[in-house]
Amino acid sequence: MDINKKTFTKETILKLNIFQDCFREWFPVYLHNDYVNPLYIYDMFAGSGHDADGMPGSPIILLTEAKGDNNLYCQLIKDKKKRVYFGFNEKILSKSNELKENIDKYLKECRANCTLEECCIHTQIGQYDFQEIIESENFINILNNPKYGKFVLLDQYGFKQITNDVFLKLIHSPNTDFVFFIASSFINRFKELPAVTDYFEKNKLHFDFNKPKQCHQTIADYYRSLIPDNLEYYIHSFTIQKGANYYGLIFGSGHTLGMEKFLRVCWRHDEFAGESNCNIENDFEPGTLFYGTAEKNKIQDVKDKIKSLIKERRITNNIDGLKYAIKSGCLPSVYISAIEDFKNKGLVRIIGEYNKAATNIHKVKRYEIELI
Repeated sequence: MDINKKTFTKETILKLNIFQDCFREWFPVYLHNDYVNPLYIYDMFAGSGHDADGMPGSPIILLTEAKGDNNLYCQLIKDKKKRVYFGFNEKILSKSNELKENIDKYLKECRANCTLEECCIHTQIGQYDFQEIIESENFINILNNPKYGKFVLLDQYGFKQITNDVFLKLIHSPNTDFVFFIASSFINRFKELPAVTDYFEKNKLHFDFNKPKQCHQTIADYYRSLIPDNLEYYIHSFTIQKGANYYGLIFGSGHTLGMEKFLRVCWRHDEFAGESNCNIENDFEPGTLFYGTAEKNKIQDVKDKIKSLIKERRITNNIDGLKYAIKSGCLPSVYISAIEDFKNKGLVRIIGEYNKAATNIHKVKRYEIELI
């Protein structure tokens, strides 16, 4: 199926909006980081660049975001002597040719309205099998270089491309954030067949027949299970329901700031739980009697778990509490709400300087928590 030959559905538009918002959060962070240069942005299953009505796909969206408002980022790239490389890959020849035409047209129009002497963004379009790229020496060297910033977008068809080996390569790559799409319902439906078991370890897939909405969360848990115990890494998922099927995105970052930004994007798109377009936690919706009168189910659940872990002395400082919140798919402020409840009830003593900082948690000053 070629989605570029049709008008994008509302679900595809949601997916593209999340891609856009994630890159919008990612790009300026690395642009302002003086210790990381160059920047590599990869769109591995790029498509042709537009839908049937001319609505931009991911390649044009990424290029537009990289310019910034009024070409602000282009000027910054020049001033900071940053090198920014876009790699767009589309295996199907006809789509790859169309992609080249669309990008060439976009860049020509961009240069015609630009005040800079030369374009500061470099683009390359390939027509390769993804597994060929991921195994190539050049790509592996880029992934492994800690001085390079990498954003990897993997909008695959189906579920076969992000194998265990691919996932492990990505999570072990320094300064690399990724987003990939996966057709979770189909893994659930055909989980007993070689079409699935050739790519996923069956004993690590634990679907609940009674909770079809949560099949994408199950896939995210599968990938989490692949993360080595000695590696601090953050995964979050976003479920996209289309008819009776559930698809979704999986985000990965080795840094708390990367996951904070991904989570902010997801909570903007889902006010209930930051993880779906289908009210996955069954909260009261707008127009219902109790909407807005109670804390969201997911927030309350994570808050209660944080309190339990403090009582069990498994969370003993604010940094652990803040990290637990983001690993659970909530913004770090959920931890602040939990510890405030304990402080107000006189259940804990703070050792060190208490603070309510809940953003940029890699910079937050640590304090210890002591039960009274």
